[in-house]
Amino acid sequence: MAENVIDELLEDAKERMHKSVESAQQEFSTVRTGRASPSLLDRIVVDYYGAMTPLNQLSTISAPEARLLSVQPYDKSSIKAIEKAINESDIGLTPSNDGNVVRLVVPELTEERRKDLVKVVRNLAEEGRVAIRNVRRDTMQHLRELKSEGEASSDDEHRAEVELQKLTDSRVGELDGVLKIKEEEILAV
Repeated sequence: MAENVIDELLEDAKERMHKSVESAQQEFSTVRTGRASPSLLDRIVVDYYGAMTPLNQLSTISAPEARLLSVQPYDKSSIKAIEKAINESDIGLTPSNDGNVVRLVVPELTEERRKDLVKVVRNLAEEGRVAIRNVRRDTMQHLRELKSEGEASSDDEHRAEVELQKLTDSRVGELDGVLKIKEEEILAV
């Protein structure tokens, strides 16, 4: 019975770590690389009548050209709030509007801005690593509880801890690989 519980704990940890890596990849896609992509605006939230609302729920976001994003709000009265949210964000784009559509011109990245974006991506990767380590910590705690309750032997606990560490190392390695690719993408001129 103890082995089934331990296997379930390890499977749960594997799933949660995988989700942490996927979440970090999703965050990476919101960091711009010089091309206009609607996902650049995924992290922007707008103060819409007192409620913090994701920009993509308030408008249609498209990239009509390689260096242009257009944000067409469903409610024209929200344009000022959308502009304010974009200005206050860390994406480094200046919005302009014609009363109907907010346009964002994506400039060529300077060397300095590329280095800043690499720092942003590294911070996002570190948050992903922390999430993975938190899953490991939680699972280790459950394993110790099983041992202290007498439901698992010391050998079972040790085997599971070794397995969990391998899993953690594998997921962190996967995250580092994704980080390396994103850094190269940002630094490519």
